Parts: sequence; C-alpha cells; structure tokens
Amino acid sequence: MHELAVCQGLLRQVEAIAREHQAGRVTRIVVRIGPLSGVEPDLLAGAFPLAAAATRAAAAELIIERLPVRVHCHTCGAETEATPNRLLCGACGDWHTRLVGGDEMLLASVELDRGAESRIGS
Repeated sequence: MHELAVCQGLLRQVEAIAREHQAGRVTRIVVRIGPLSGVEPDLLAGAFPLAAAATRAAAAELIIERLPVRVHCHTCGAETEATPNRLLCGACGDWHTRLVGGDEMLLASVELDRGAESRIGS
C-alpha cells in the first residue's frame, strides 16, 4: 500500500517537529491533499493508525483537507478551479492552462502537547 509509505514519511516529519519542540506527544495533524497528488485520502486515513503506532502521534487526530485543482489560463489570465481530467479555464473555457494547485500533499499544521515527556520515538 503506497499510502502506508507516504504516512510513514509524514510521521518522520511530525516526529522531527515534536522532538525539536520537546513535545511529549502530538495531538493533531492537518494534511492538505490535492486530487492529482497521487495519494488517496481515504487510504491515507486508513494507514495512519498503523503507521502512528508507537510514535508520539499514536493518539493524534489526523485531519485531511481536500484541495481543489486550480489552473492559470494563458489566454485570459484567470486562475480558476478545474476538474482533474479537464484542465480548462473556468472563466473563458480555453485549454491553454497551467496547473497551479491540486497536485500537492502538504503538512499544514501539527499540534503538540509539551506536557510530560514521552519516551516513545526518542
């Protein structure tokens, strides 16, 4: 499962942030995922508990925000939303567009608990 490996990479970043801020545990993780990112949000959510076990994020809430596909039109200059399989300008309908969003997976925020230090993941 590709999403398990993605989740493990995400949790390495989260663990590094928690360690840097001397947090005992992670309480909430917010991730933003576009439909062209190659990551299936539902599968990522399903892989999270397995990947997070025995880490500072074991009891963390995972919030996944789904981002729209956005394009910039070279013809009219508009930036609009588009569907993943039709990257047409939403303003003029032209196909001369450039993808500007929707292919990303971003770690948006991490909430930490700096209470009692945890030995997990140290």
